[in-house]
Amino acid sequence: MQQISNTDLILGSDGSVYHLGLHPEQVADKVIGVGDQARVEEVSRHFDSIEFKNNNREFVTHTGMLGGKRLTVMSTGIGPDNVEIFFTELDALVNINLKTREPLPGRKSLTVVRLGTSGAMREEIALGTHLVTDYAVGLDNLMHFYDLPMESLESEISFGLQKHTGLPFQPYVVRGSIDLREQMGSNMIVGNTLTCPGFYAPQGRHVRLVGRLPDFLKDLNSFRAGGFVLSNLEMETAAYFAFGKLLGHRTASVNAIIANRVTQQFATNPKGVVDALIEEVLAKI
Repeated sequence: MQQISNTDLILGSDGSVYHLGLHPEQVADKVIGVGDQARVEEVSRHFDSIEFKNNNREFVTHTGMLGGKRLTVMSTGIGPDNVEIFFTELDALVNINLKTREPLPGRKSLTVVRLGTSGAMREEIALGTHLVTDYAVGLDNLMHFYDLPMESLESEISFGLQKHTGLPFQPYVVRGSIDLREQMGSNMIVGNTLTCPGFYAPQGRHVRLVGRLPDFLKDLNSFRAGGFVLSNLEMETAAYFAFGKLLGHRTASVNAIIANRVTQQFATNPKGVVDALIEEVLAKI
């Protein structure tokens, strides 16, 4: 087997993976990813017991037990670039011998669920809704550095969306794990999520700076590809799905809708919406 170099996979002085600061035995097979560091404790407070806590950079990790199941909840920070680190090092923890730097025989598949907040792009999606993602569209450039295959519908959506909105690049489109979506998404609405590389202009917001695509949000709303429409937007889901597909892990994304970009409403109790989603995810995972 080919040995992975010291600079391709960097380890800390204690042998832990560099950014997550973790050893293999500290991660469960079921992982909940959240963007916000503070949300880790909001999830783990429901655990029956916590065996391990770690805080390294923006990556806060709690591993414990709930109802006889071992779970890990970890913060990733915001954006697809952090998701690349999160997935690459998670995968290394379970599929690479960190002492010999060689791939382990066979391949271990993790279950990874993103639990986050999101803004609705359709008027009919009410504030407080819980939404599970089917397809995700990535507006970031991360997958230009990887060989991500797209199915025919995904390619159709990708090229069509670029043409329809005037984007100067081709977005990528990827589907999450169907069985995990069905497991996590019972009693949720199913939608297609736009993952943006920023919070303001890439999501059609204007404060003092006006984006190069002033009608971007309106163009996104009017896009159709057969029965495909975009339902919500956030900043990580497409990267979750892409790395899950490339590395062989089961992925899902569940979204607490706390804003509606069409009606320009924001939830009066966003924490309550997220807390309810946390309880729902923990009951299903």
